[in-house]
Amino acid sequence: MEEKYIKHRYEPILPSKDEWPVVKLARERKDFVKKVSEKSQRRILNQTGNNPEILKEELETTLYREKLRIKQNPWVVDPDDEAEFWGKVKASLLHINSENKLSDAQRIHEYQQILESITTRYSEEIASNFKHQHYKFIRSVVTFGFARLLNAARVKGFKSIFSNQYSLQDKIQITGETDQLRDLATKGTIVMVPTHFSNLDSILIGWIISVLGLPPFIYGAGLNLFNISIFAYFMDALGAYKVDRRKKNLVYLETLKTYSKEAIRFGCHSLFFPGGTRSRSGMIESKLKLGLLSTAIEAQRSNYQHGLDEINGKVFIVPVTINYHFVLEAPSLIRDYLSITGQERYYKENDEFSTSYKISKFLIKFFTKGSDISVSVGKAMDVLGNYVDENGDSLDQHGRVINPKHYFMSNGEVNVDHQREEEYTQMLGKRIVEEFHRINRVFSSHLVAFTAFEMIQARNSKLDLFDLIRLPEEEIFIDYQEFKDDCQRVYDQIMRLREEGKIKIAPHMKQGMDEIIAHGLDNVGMYHAKRPLIQNKQGQIVTEDISLLYFYHNRLHGYGLEKLF
Repeated sequence: MEEKYIKHRYEPILPSKDEWPVVKLARERKDFVKKVSEKSQRRILNQTGNNPEILKEELETTLYREKLRIKQNPWVVDPDDEAEFWGKVKASLLHINSENKLSDAQRIHEYQQILESITTRYSEEIASNFKHQHYKFIRSVVTFGFARLLNAARVKGFKSIFSNQYSLQDKIQITGETDQLRDLATKGTIVMVPTHFSNLDSILIGWIISVLGLPPFIYGAGLNLFNISIFAYFMDALGAYKVDRRKKNLVYLETLKTYSKEAIRFGCHSLFFPGGTRSRSGMIESKLKLGLLSTAIEAQRSNYQHGLDEINGKVFIVPVTINYHFVLEAPSLIRDYLSITGQERYYKENDEFSTSYKISKFLIKFFTKGSDISVSVGKAMDVLGNYVDENGDSLDQHGRVINPKHYFMSNGEVNVDHQREEEYTQMLGKRIVEEFHRINRVFSSHLVAFTAFEMIQARNSKLDLFDLIRLPEEEIFIDYQEFKDDCQRVYDQIMRLREEGKIKIAPHMKQGMDEIIAHGLDNVGMYHAKRPLIQNKQGQIVTEDISLLYFYHNRLHGYGLEKLF
């Protein structure tokens, strides 16, 4: 069946901004932050069993890790009073510890006071600062600016900057279950879970949400993005809540999860990258960070507990894959991956996406070239990973309607069972990974990079990955006809997988093999100083950077295509 592409901007499903859940949340921000802080405290006290010694240990661990973070890994975005705040926490803990006459009840009360100050600070830091006027402005800037760059590229002459001949929909292909997504967003609460390859993803998804006529989503965005001034403005305007991955202490993680859960329960459509961070290897995420994902399951169970049994209380999970021919940060990402995997065998360097200037330069390059982006929207699922129909009803594997509420019940009542919900979160994570692979769209650049790397690896079968990427590039040559034959074999297998509904392909993949190869070579890693794959003057296929070739090859990892070599 031919895929449908979005060629126009949809009408908003909620025309009035006052109906947008994020606007309602922004109006109640102060009370919401207070509620998150209080509920976080309760969660933590439940986990420590109201035992003063255990709570003391958690607070001291939090203090130690935060002092270490301030010293070893400070960021521009960190508040100016960080050292002062944690200095007061330290003084308070020392004071309680020195008071020998305090009873257990008094001691836990004092510790709770400290806990309250920390969860309040964390809740305020995490909470989004959505402002409708900024959102509207950013949406206009993104649409106008990107579209003008696109027209300048496609239509010759300075006046073309003001042309409307081409729209962003010509550049960014949106496909998949978009109508279902729009429909379900009027019925229940959406949790969108995209793949994550580039810092550009957040802005791109924000634009997609707007094109589909959906109200703005709240985002779980890495706090590191707020180090970059242009991204900080964009993220704030798009309603991002901040996720600081440096903070691994229990108090922060519970506060973050509480924020996400309560925002979903509030009815805010939510978006977070379940991979947790950008894919360092270039592979589709196979192991997800389950912390935030579990909050969707908690929110669904909590809705059932509060009697929200109808469709308006339902939480829908929508996987999305984003495909690029190139990723600006690929050189630093693959270095990170190799340094982590090979430890001392590989050296780590800086991130190309580190300044506003570099990002601006990248955007101009991107929109003045012919390279495309694809965004594929998957089928909606309930929080247990079951597909849902057009009415939002959950379906079992045989297509029969089932009621997910029953999975949260024991002895006839909906109840809290953390072990059970952990299992459900694991199940949901696996289903999302399956859907990522199923809705992934193969680009020509993926095909040529995968084939070339596998051919090089097959010829050097005694070398491990780290020896392989040390091969001198000038000694690697692939005969074009051999390359074409192997590309055809991989392509044929991809088409078989497509027939089985296990993968999708981009429109440019329907040409002849010579055209597909030419298109792939033109586009793969097109802005890197060293290209992962080119054709030399003798017609041979060569690489200028084998580690980058490995990165782009990895997009087709997980389909068993390696068995062809």
